[in-house]
Amino acid sequence: MHTPHLKTIIASLPDSPGIYKYFDKDGTLIYIGKAKSLKKRVSSYFNKNQHENRKTAIMVSRIVDLQFTLVETEIDALLLENSLIKKFLPKYNINLRDDKTYPFICIKNERFPRIFSTRLHIKDGSEYFGPYASGNMMYTILDFIKSIYPLRNCTFQLSEKNISAHKFKTCLEYDIGNCKAPCVGLVSEEEYHQNIKNIKSILRGNIGEVKTVLKNYMQLAANDLKFEEAARYKRKLDSLENYQSKSTIVSGIMNDVDIFSIVSDERFAFINYLKVSNGIIIQTQTFEVKKKMDELDAELLSLAIAEVRDEYHSTSKEIIVPFELDWSDERITITVPKLGDRKKLLDLSLKNALYYKKDKLAKYEAVNPELKVDRVLTQMKNDLRLTELPHHIECFDNSNLNGTNPVSACVVFKDAKPSKKDYRIFNVQTVVGPNDFATMEEVIFRRYKRLLDEEQPLPNLIIIDGGKGQLSSAIESLRKLNLYGKIPVIGIAKRLEELYYPNDEFPLYIDKKSETLKIIQQLRDEAHRFGITNHRNRRSKNTFVTELENIKGIGPETAKMLLKELKSVKKIQEANMDLLSDIIGAAKAKLVKDYFDN
Repeated sequence: MHTPHLKTIIASLPDSPGIYKYFDKDGTLIYIGKAKSLKKRVSSYFNKNQHENRKTAIMVSRIVDLQFTLVETEIDALLLENSLIKKFLPKYNINLRDDKTYPFICIKNERFPRIFSTRLHIKDGSEYFGPYASGNMMYTILDFIKSIYPLRNCTFQLSEKNISAHKFKTCLEYDIGNCKAPCVGLVSEEEYHQNIKNIKSILRGNIGEVKTVLKNYMQLAANDLKFEEAARYKRKLDSLENYQSKSTIVSGIMNDVDIFSIVSDERFAFINYLKVSNGIIIQTQTFEVKKKMDELDAELLSLAIAEVRDEYHSTSKEIIVPFELDWSDERITITVPKLGDRKKLLDLSLKNALYYKKDKLAKYEAVNPELKVDRVLTQMKNDLRLTELPHHIECFDNSNLNGTNPVSACVVFKDAKPSKKDYRIFNVQTVVGPNDFATMEEVIFRRYKRLLDEEQPLPNLIIIDGGKGQLSSAIESLRKLNLYGKIPVIGIAKRLEELYYPNDEFPLYIDKKSETLKIIQQLRDEAHRFGITNHRNRRSKNTFVTELENIKGIGPETAKMLLKELKSVKKIQEANMDLLSDIIGAAKAKLVKDYFDN
């Protein structure tokens, strides 16, 4: 029950954009949220008698106080929410996380700047470009830059005073052409910084700008008949062309665009970010989010957009996303593309997010196999519209080749894996001739009558290998046992992707690539294999018994005794009199011996 103080604050909330903060009884900040309308959003937490998500219900039960801050626009609320979450790390807020610390290219804040790779982001005025998901890609860029712009890599303090005092000498890097030796004044600060300016343009994707500068220098050198110098500029231009041809070119008309995509499941979300500048993808990163309160994809994506743009100081005027977001800003265009280059970019971002998700989950599940079981069962629960996880599944299949020796197989999967010790074969007792419907009705009744009588656990899901007819027969038996409605039951058609539900005229179709369908296919195949194998064994055994019964004076029981001991008619035929006598007595042994010897 919430306090009068809290109710008073909620009643006075304005219908305006802002952020809200929840506090517990100890005054600890436990949650920060944003809202297009503070009144509607905050009230929604307290108007519900029951929250679907357990963590949300627990959080709400702990709120004793709240504070709010009004802002001008929804985007302002988003940015403020993000900065406060990073500062206070409330218990019930999610955090963007990336296990990899991706490398950046740093242009150091110093008189003659160095350029190098780093995983540390130090706020000392230096500029950082990246992050680079591929280390190879980053080093390729660095090597390219150093090949056309020789820069120092020493850590000397190159102040004007130190250089004038001749404190340094040229080193091997100068001798082999990797540095122009600013330490001894062989390159001016102005020229050095022009090179740094060009490098920054390259790193931002503005290659055209650099190419124009180099062409001008080349033309000036040629005009002054400095052909060797012009040739050096020509080689740099060729290197730039080669670098550009290997870059991911999107579209020359697209300049400075941010692209975000998201894939998620019950526990995690994976958000990919691509940065496009001058038609080239210059930056990419994927974040992992562990859900805390069943957050919606739109909420997570909004949070990621705010954090990424703040972290990487993005000023892009256009953001490409996979769906509409519940906020807008006149300074930014939000695009949900359906066709064209923007859609291709979004698809590429989604591909990155999916790959990252697959890789991450594989690593988690290798260390914790139970995570895979939980994920697969959760996926099945959602796909099949079940109310609980299908830890225990039973699948039935009839085998009735040529109308003889009908049997029905029951295979059992526990936690998405075969439990072979629980497999059962039912020899049909009450059905004469091939009748799949009657067979299924008999077998389902016998199976669950026995489980009830023995007080054994019932399955979470029953699968019938057959269409509507077999499903209806199974339901009839479940009704007789008062189990219908207590155990979910579905039928699978021959084409497998069609699933039939009781009292539903239309089948449910499942994605052919889904793990749910793979598990169902495995169940169906296993039931078919188990049923056919046992059916053949029984038919073969009956064939042998029938042949032995052709011997006058030998009945079914005697034939079974012989087969039990000697396993086949051939071995019975080859057995001597003494062995046969030991099994069935001398008189019957003589009848068998005479039959096969004649």
